Amino acid sequence: MFAKFARAVFGTSNERSLKAYQRRVPKINSLEPEMQALDDAALAHKTVEFRQRLADGEELDALLPEAFAVVREASKRVLGMRHFDVQLIGGMVLHDGKVAEMRTGEGKTLVATLAVYLNALPAKGVHVVTVNDYLASRDAEEMGRLYNFLGLTVGTIVADLNDDERKASYQSDITYGTNNEFGFDYLRDNMKYSFDEMVQRDFFYAIVDEVDSILIDEARTPLIISGVADDSSDLYRSVDEVIKVIVKDPENYEKDEKFKTVIPTEIGTERIEAALREHGVLHDGGLYDIHNVALVHHMQQALRANTLFAKDVDYIVRNDKIILIDEFTGRMMDGRRYSDGLHQALEAKEHVTIQQENQTLASITFQNYFRLYPKLSGMTGTAMTEVDEFAEIYKLDVVSIPTNLKVQRQDEHDEIYLTANEKYEAVSKLIEEIHAKKQPILVGTTSIEKSEILSDLLTKKKIPHNVLNARFHEKEAQIVAQAGGSGAITIATNMAGRGTDIKLGGNVEMLIQQQLADIEEEEERKEKEQALRDHSKADHEHVKKNGGLYVIGTERHESRRIDNQLRGRSGRQGDPGNSRFFLSLEDDLMRIFGSERMGGMLQKMGLKEGEAIVHPWINKALEKAQKKVEERNFDMRKNTLKYDDVINDQRKEVYSQRREYMSLEDVSEVITTMRNDLIDSLIVSYLPEKSFAEQWQTEELTAEVKRLLSLDLPIKEWSEEQTISIDEVEKRIKDAAENAHAVKAANYGASIMRYVEKQILLTTLDGVWKEHLLRLDQMRQGIGLRAYGQKDPLNEYKKEAYNLFHYMLDELGERVVSTLCRVEINVRTDDEMPVEHSDEEPSWEQLEKEHSLEHHDGEDVAIPEEWQNISRNALCPCGSGKKYKHCHGSLV
Repeated sequence: MFAKFARAVFGTSNERSLKAYQRRVPKINSLEPEMQALDDAALAHKTVEFRQRLADGEELDALLPEAFAVVREASKRVLGMRHFDVQLIGGMVLHDGKVAEMRTGEGKTLVATLAVYLNALPAKGVHVVTVNDYLASRDAEEMGRLYNFLGLTVGTIVADLNDDERKASYQSDITYGTNNEFGFDYLRDNMKYSFDEMVQRDFFYAIVDEVDSILIDEARTPLIISGVADDSSDLYRSVDEVIKVIVKDPENYEKDEKFKTVIPTEIGTERIEAALREHGVLHDGGLYDIHNVALVHHMQQALRANTLFAKDVDYIVRNDKIILIDEFTGRMMDGRRYSDGLHQALEAKEHVTIQQENQTLASITFQNYFRLYPKLSGMTGTAMTEVDEFAEIYKLDVVSIPTNLKVQRQDEHDEIYLTANEKYEAVSKLIEEIHAKKQPILVGTTSIEKSEILSDLLTKKKIPHNVLNARFHEKEAQIVAQAGGSGAITIATNMAGRGTDIKLGGNVEMLIQQQLADIEEEEERKEKEQALRDHSKADHEHVKKNGGLYVIGTERHESRRIDNQLRGRSGRQGDPGNSRFFLSLEDDLMRIFGSERMGGMLQKMGLKEGEAIVHPWINKALEKAQKKVEERNFDMRKNTLKYDDVINDQRKEVYSQRREYMSLEDVSEVITTMRNDLIDSLIVSYLPEKSFAEQWQTEELTAEVKRLLSLDLPIKEWSEEQTISIDEVEKRIKDAAENAHAVKAANYGASIMRYVEKQILLTTLDGVWKEHLLRLDQMRQGIGLRAYGQKDPLNEYKKEAYNLFHYMLDELGERVVSTLCRVEINVRTDDEMPVEHSDEEPSWEQLEKEHSLEHHDGEDVAIPEEWQNISRNALCPCGSGKKYKHCHGSLV
């Protein structure tokens, strides 16, 4: 009650925010005559002036009115577009590190130029994040003209760039790229061995276009860089053959579509075991015996692949590959693969080449990647429905910005049918009626399969149309751009984040680009260009007169946002338009999430075969169902993030430590500390505190010192000395290890020894971190079972992860010290090219060319001094039968 009263008196928080921003707009507008009076050179020189003022201590916020006025004037001159007042508000929202919700067609790309320019002035790098390579390249090219005019540099990060090209792009004032490319570059940088190889610089500010799509929809799948694991493709094929038979009988398994889980029933398990034995895959014991745990994993993934994932809905098969489809945008996600063997199970299911399984080398969620930016903002047409998630996960406020012109679109009530066939028939009938008036139509579907069902219906009725789904991904921009032409019919799979406006009458600039690209004669080109512009203008008026773009939704999505994005394609910039959704009781949302009572209630209300029910109550009930699904999905993402936050804290620590090692020219102190810590732990283990010499485990300690430090020390003899103490034994071991290391360093030269130490430290850190990630993955899969013991799985995970992290650090020290104690660097013989030493740090390739790196295991290998004149292509003296360079002459 009080909240309603407060809103009535003071307005909503959104209205209060808008009033604060609107107060600053007159100041920007008052500077317009001053900027108009400047010539191009003087306007461009403003950038130099602003940077000097920043250097003199002026705040970025103080420059905002002038900077925005400069961008507005430059945009008029370069792009022929002047920012509306509401766009200035959008720019201020972005600059303040918030999410700007702006309707489709309100010019978000142009809005971003205001905040991008202002925040690029400190020259720390602004990242503009888009959903695909096409938009990144298009926006960088189009808006780059404006930035270049003002003296700023622009780079683009897309697939297939080499490291030098990426580095150059990141050094630009403004860098456009996709969320995947930015994220993978971050992970790859933290696997490099020198700062010169790294491409990114420190994070400063990012603007995320289609922020809801990137920070919420795509945030469910982490970015993972993987390495190849053991090949088990035959096992996947064998298990798939068994499961294909098993899933034919529904009594063999239980499926929960809500939570996307499937498990075999008791009968199903017996049948699976029998079939696996018949195929020679299960040899002894039951399926769930401990030694068959890998087989259970393969069975489970094959069961998921055959029951929960549908071809042309979740993935498509192209060029002997399984390519995933983004459920929110309908786009192909080429290069993205399911982890944990699920992708291999899908490959077995579809009889394509099974690629080797991967092991995680580095990973990060989008949530944790974007939280690395000190300042983050975003823009989208639909964000208010996710305002809680933006606030809780990213600490981002959402401001809904009014449209430049009032929305004229008519949103009609949903029509509900009993069956999907009746629904599609009703949709095709409506399309036929509207098409007769030459009114453009956009039809939204939720999967490729459904878009093709509708396409077949229209083809039978001989109604011309375009289909936009993952199969025709390459033509996306052209199809969307012309979807507003007179009589155009476009069937699209999930219009989320398409990034191209649908203009009534079609997009004349794209038409000119497509149709006149080959005409070189200037006069002819001008004439044809004018003809196209005249035709497009006439078509625009004709379409506007006939009611604008008609949007038809063939199903409600799980998220209200996706429905709103589809609707928002119509009615841009005050244009007329219509939208209507068609549903059936067989739709996924109705079947899985709509209560069973809804179907009975609709039939009681008079829903008969071939008829539809239209009522505002139905709309409200559906909205409630969608809201419940959104809340459930949010809880799932939040829960996943809580677990990833544990890894993220450790990731930050490891990456920070790694960068510190990279920054050190000499890591010998780090190595010495690790060696001393290792010796301390050995002493504690085998020479207990306050024990007598006869209680010491000297033989075990001697063996461990030999294994880890390659030192054959008379520890047993030391223990027999009358005055010996534990501290004295510890000191002697440390002195012996230090002397052995010093001798190596003296023999090989300081620069080479320091380089080898640094490389071994970094490569070993990468190795133990990779193994640690695998352990955490395995632990995460089973930690939920702790709930049966009345324990909180998350707290248990935190405790276990903490213990594993300390185990990893101990393992790091042990491996680094052990490897360094075994490595021998053998200078080339006289008949080979001599080594030239210099003060410059050698490259790893140089080191391998100039020296052989030899690994001794301390027992079956001859004395190193006797090995110094061995050719790298000779057989190794250890008797392995391998060449020396592939055996003891390699770095292990």
